[in-house]
Amino acid sequence: MSKFEEYDLYVRNRSFLASDHILTFTDLDGKLMALKPDVTLSILKNGRDGPGLQKVYYNENVYRTSPTASGCREIPQAGLECIGALDAYAEGEVLLLAAKSLEVISGEYLLDLSHLGFVAGLLEQMNADEEARRQLLRAMSEKNAPALAQLAAQRGLPAQGAEALCELALLYARPLEAMDRLRGMVQNRRMEKALEELEALCDLLESQGLAEGLRLDFSIVNDMNYYSGVIFRGFVPGLASGVLAGGRYDHMLHRMGRAGGAVGFAVYLDELERLAPPARPGVDTLVLYDDTVSPRTLAALTGGITARGGTVRAEREVPADLTYRQLRDLRKGGA
Repeated sequence: MSKFEEYDLYVRNRSFLASDHILTFTDLDGKLMALKPDVTLSILKNGRDGPGLQKVYYNENVYRTSPTASGCREIPQAGLECIGALDAYAEGEVLLLAAKSLEVISGEYLLDLSHLGFVAGLLEQMNADEEARRQLLRAMSEKNAPALAQLAAQRGLPAQGAEALCELALLYARPLEAMDRLRGMVQNRRMEKALEELEALCDLLESQGLAEGLRLDFSIVNDMNYYSGVIFRGFVPGLASGVLAGGRYDHMLHRMGRAGGAVGFAVYLDELERLAPPARPGVDTLVLYDDTVSPRTLAALTGGITARGGTVRAEREVPADLTYRQLRDLRKGGA
């Protein structure tokens, strides 16, 4: 994929992006271009509708301004997108791959799931207008139940709906523990359908032995103009922020003039760099040398070790963090 796209692509979909700041430059023909701040938009723009599903994976860099310091960052991401005639299995397959990706990073991962259809159905039942929805969703993302109650009261929204929103915002539980509570909140067909989808996804992950790290968390919310269904975040020990994010974004697909549905996720590889580095692997033989040892002698010794299937490292001094089984000290003519 190209490292840049026309700036207009990102201007038209600015609220879909993680940051408002876009790095731009002027092309030789005078056209304003932008370094790619997002991979999904490029995939949607350059893809074409067709029969079946378009399944793609990527390992790309995106370019964003740093939220904590001045300057820009080049951020490596790996991820996938599934676009087209989605069904329950295709959506579940993406979620399975997300869980297995987290499992590769850490066996103690958590995959938090939400469903915007359930939240949207509740807001629809409350007759909340666009501005009220925006404010309520922000309070939900902060798990701020008092603010939710206050906002609902100020706008004259039904108390029953406000109570359900507060309960949803504070909910964090395994699927089996949460389903009965969620069924009690269902007030319309949209909420019922969303809950059925969520139950099917959780059942699929459980059938594959991936239920241990699964949690339901409805404080995970995104812009409803872009996202439409299940959304999720992945976390591993040792990192305060998530290392994986994804969800279903049918509305975004339709805004780009394409049909069907779309779901995907990205793993933020730059976050993994914050984890404690693995212990430096040891070697079978450490060879120490100085200027009295000819390169030919050194190459013959190390080559003989590797030819026998051993590992070897040649150094002038013993590295502080290296372990070894055998030491061969050739310095000053030593044997």
